[in-house]
Amino acid sequence: MLVALLMGFSCGLPLLLTIDVLKAWMTIEGVDLSVIGLMSLVGLPYTVKFLWAPFLDRYIPPLFGRRRGWLIIAQSGLMLSIIGLGSANPAEQPGLMAFTAFLVTFFSASQDIVVDAYRREDIPDAELGFASSLYINGYRMGMLLAGGGGLILAGQIPFSMVYLLMAACLVPGIITTLLAPEPVINSDPPKSLQAAVIDPLIEYFNRSGAVWILLFILLYKVGDSMAAAMATPFYLDIGFSTTEIGAVVKLVGFWATIAGAFIGGILTLKIGMYASLWVFGILQSISTACFALLAQTGHSIPALTAVIGFENLASGMGTVAFVAFMAMMTDKRFTATQYALLSSLMGIPRVIASAPTGYAVKFMGWETFFIVCALMAIPGLLILIKSSIFNISTTHPGEAPSNNKLANL
Repeated sequence: MLVALLMGFSCGLPLLLTIDVLKAWMTIEGVDLSVIGLMSLVGLPYTVKFLWAPFLDRYIPPLFGRRRGWLIIAQSGLMLSIIGLGSANPAEQPGLMAFTAFLVTFFSASQDIVVDAYRREDIPDAELGFASSLYINGYRMGMLLAGGGGLILAGQIPFSMVYLLMAACLVPGIITTLLAPEPVINSDPPKSLQAAVIDPLIEYFNRSGAVWILLFILLYKVGDSMAAAMATPFYLDIGFSTTEIGAVVKLVGFWATIAGAFIGGILTLKIGMYASLWVFGILQSISTACFALLAQTGHSIPALTAVIGFENLASGMGTVAFVAFMAMMTDKRFTATQYALLSSLMGIPRVIASAPTGYAVKFMGWETFFIVCALMAIPGLLILIKSSIFNISTTHPGEAPSNNKLANL
């Protein structure tokens, strides 16, 4: 569990170094806004990381084993690329900065692939929910240090020094990798690169209920994603200032999410994955509907605090169960490939379903929009009735079910 927390911190740290902190640095240095906008493209590796995940499943580095060996490579490359990013000059070397930022996201996405695979292979199914909560909380702490801490430090020291300090913060992750045990699996990894690419797909789609699992992943958090896409415009439209939004949404919301992830991890241990997905899904829907109440209430700091706290608490709980569920869907022979594919699939609703939300608000109004978002949880919850999903989630080739409560539920 401590390994899950520390690896989560190492995965969360690099994310904002190529987004908020980098764009702030470029803006201060007077870089053209069009160039700053184009820098968003360096985040592409996070979206297409499934393309090289089979390579990490197939080949085993000469030292430390399949998972720890690739982790050391990814973490070392990440540290060096962050140092390189801090050494570039935004105004005079935008091309070099873009290239080094791309290296940061590539090694960061590679680290994500291997850490997700490590967590799945090292931790029993019954404990994946709690491990996922610690991973997510570690991830958010890394983001807070890099995003908030990085910008605060930038007011006192040069950005180049900020990036050097952030690179040094990856040392605990490397030490964790060196000290942690290599996961032991009861089956052989793919024997060829072709097998690493094709066999995970064949294995997955040969399962009964495979399509239902994909639909569930697409639909479970779609309403939550749609509401989140329009949250900031909503706060501003009903009269809240940017200062109030920053104080309540960012601070209260952050700690509520941390608490939700921890509580969600505990509850998945207590009541099992199936019941957790139901309970957290319903809470997510109710919390989204509370935005409609806030639209009626208008400008009220106590009401905003209550709604934001509840929404982030429920979202944190739902995310823990959702992440653990996807991990349980993977075959340990192809963990990196299958999890990378499923996690990429999880991001589709955030992009596709969120795109037309502005038009929806103009057509429906705020109250109706948030009620519709809350009702969007129903299709995903109905898919939970398909018990075949949870028979798969507790049994994999060569494994016995690790939590009989799931099958009973």
